[in-house]
Amino acid sequence: MRKVSSKYSTLLEYERFKMIKIAIVGTGGMAHMHARNYQKLKGVKLVAGCDVNPENVKNFCKKFGIKGIYTDINEMLSKEEIDGVSNATPDQYHKETSIAVMKKGIHILCEKPLALNYKDAKKMVDVAKQKKVINMVNLSYRDSFAIHKAQELFQNGTIGKLKHFNASYLQSWLVSNQWGDWRTADTWLWRLSKDHGSNGVLGDVGVHIIDFLTFPAGNIKSLHCQLKTFDKAKNNKIKKYKLDANDSCIISAELQNGAVGTITATRFATGHINDVSVVLYGDKGAIKVDLANSYNTIQVCLGKDINPGNWKTIKCKKTPSNYQRFINSIKTGKNDQPNFQTAAVVQKAIDACFVSDKQNKTIKV
Repeated sequence: MRKVSSKYSTLLEYERFKMIKIAIVGTGGMAHMHARNYQKLKGVKLVAGCDVNPENVKNFCKKFGIKGIYTDINEMLSKEEIDGVSNATPDQYHKETSIAVMKKGIHILCEKPLALNYKDAKKMVDVAKQKKVINMVNLSYRDSFAIHKAQELFQNGTIGKLKHFNASYLQSWLVSNQWGDWRTADTWLWRLSKDHGSNGVLGDVGVHIIDFLTFPAGNIKSLHCQLKTFDKAKNNKIKKYKLDANDSCIISAELQNGAVGTITATRFATGHINDVSVVLYGDKGAIKVDLANSYNTIQVCLGKDINPGNWKTIKCKKTPSNYQRFINSIKTGKNDQPNFQTAAVVQKAIDACFVSDKQNKTIKV
């Protein structure tokens, strides 16, 4: 039992107001996003960074003023006083690093995807429940105000019974240099190679778009998926990378509520740098979220606007980021969304997509 300062009457009150100490594991590009967001929050202190690459972690910690520098996660967990960990390691290391953190009774925010398959994701859910730690996944498009407003309107029955949907995540970095030259940068090449831990566009951004749809509209009941890997280089190989991970996916799906529609994702969408959208069509109206236009507004077609087919724009109230939700969950002891269970359900749908593509048939999720 930790000692409670005399300034606070209970341990819970102490937990709500004390400085929350955070460590970041994996200090690549996404870790910088985590660090910047934590530094915006009051009552949060970055105390340690860990990466198997000594130079990376040293430079990262210097940049963000972090004192604890480690290349071994177990050493960090044993030496540092930590309330929570942000896991920004590559996808294939999420399971082992997250479980190591949770077994120490430390709260965790893990990058997406939670794991490379549902079996591993379920194991992580089980450990989180066993250790009773706050567990969240950084499905980053939950940070948009728009998707929370869409979820609120849908759950309130504003558009009636959902009949149809369209959801898409369109990127163009395989046909443009907006994010750098993927042909020469390891940062992008690993995302095209199964041997380097990539599940392709489905595993990378498919996780986002499935969550972006199911958060407001409900989980998937069944699906049929087609995956496509295109030729991108001579023998589809650059340096040590075999470019064999999928580049595009098309999913036709039925939700638990009976609605049907399509989910698409690709890296070959010329003219779309990083566009995420979902449209929900009900028997009393429709909701459109298009993050390429705005993170803070949605469009609706309701009431008297249905017959002429007019869409109106609604401004959305501010909602907390995933980082704020994680810190608030640590303080209150109440696990906010999206948690490990939510991400595991998304991973189950991803697994079903791979089975569907291989067997060319509809799969129940």
